[in-house]
Amino acid sequence: MPPEPEAPKSLADPAALAARRALIDLPHVAPIRALARAIAAAQGAPVPDPDPLDGGVTARLLLLLETPGPMVLRTGFVTRDSANGTAANLFRFLREAGIARRETLIWNAVPWVIHAPGALNRAPRRSEARAAEPYLAPLLALLPDLVVVVLAGRFAGGCAPMLATLRPGLPVIAIPHPSPTYVCTSPEVPARIRRGLREAADILRGG
Repeated sequence: MPPEPEAPKSLADPAALAARRALIDLPHVAPIRALARAIAAAQGAPVPDPDPLDGGVTARLLLLLETPGPMVLRTGFVTRDSANGTAANLFRFLREAGIARRETLIWNAVPWVIHAPGALNRAPRRSEARAAEPYLAPLLALLPDLVVVVLAGRFAGGCAPMLATLRPGLPVIAIPHPSPTYVCTSPEVPARIRRGLREAADILRGG
């Protein structure tokens, strides 16, 4: 396994991206990649793969964002290493919290790309949220070591009731979305993100 990146936006480097793509067949991400392909076939839209530098099926923390952004296909991964502000913020916040990459799986509440080519980012529609609900159970089934879920943003926060049904007693922590649009609105937003991730880190250490 190559060394972990020391700074955000590392996959802007074509060589780093090629090296990451060379890892996509590793066993710890293969079952999640298979789920991604099944979702893509059912929805007729691309679903980015899990980052092979993260924990895959061995993850103990699931971090759910909203949906892949319009630029995600530049890497093909759900990753903190993309060259955008949300990923860079996530990289820094997770590192500050002391949460190891191997402990995490980053995924999306709506896992497929909902944006038309060239369109701007937008929030998922209710119909898309309903269509995504059935995919949460098979994802959780692939994560036997899961001890905490972090829901980033209002839309991902809507998964809390289903998580309570599927995994009763599993700690679920809601934080603001790490997009620069939200993080820059008030000092309280990054403070809430840091508090939530510290809480998750404490659960990981005690789990």
